[in-house]
Amino acid sequence: MARLIERPTVIQSAGNKPKRIEEFVGRVNSATAGVSVARMTSPPGWEEPAQTPAFDEFTLVLAGLLRVETKQGTIDVHAGQAVHAPAGEWVRYSTPGPDGAHYVAVCLPAFSPDTVHREGA
Repeated sequence: MARLIERPTVIQSAGNKPKRIEEFVGRVNSATAGVSVARMTSPPGWEEPAQTPAFDEFTLVLAGLLRVETKQGTIDVHAGQAVHAPAGEWVRYSTPGPDGAHYVAVCLPAFSPDTVHREGA
């Protein structure tokens, strides 16, 4: 049966500035372990520690600029573009632009603090 998800749960973020993470589907809001879907709002100048997650992350940028650093190089993802960070790949996200960024992140399996493997954590 279809189920309405009326509102997201706000999740604590990592990084040098506060970022809003609204989980609609995932371990916290819908008790879904297979996938997570979250809306992110990152301020200008935000960056988080590098990570090597045990999940694939697909990110669709709705507004602004999301910078994705990998061992192979840096990808600037603009509004209307998406990026895939494969499980097990070293990655660091930031929003260096003057407007920050609004984006949707989909993780397979669902995001978990235990499987994100952030550096320094």
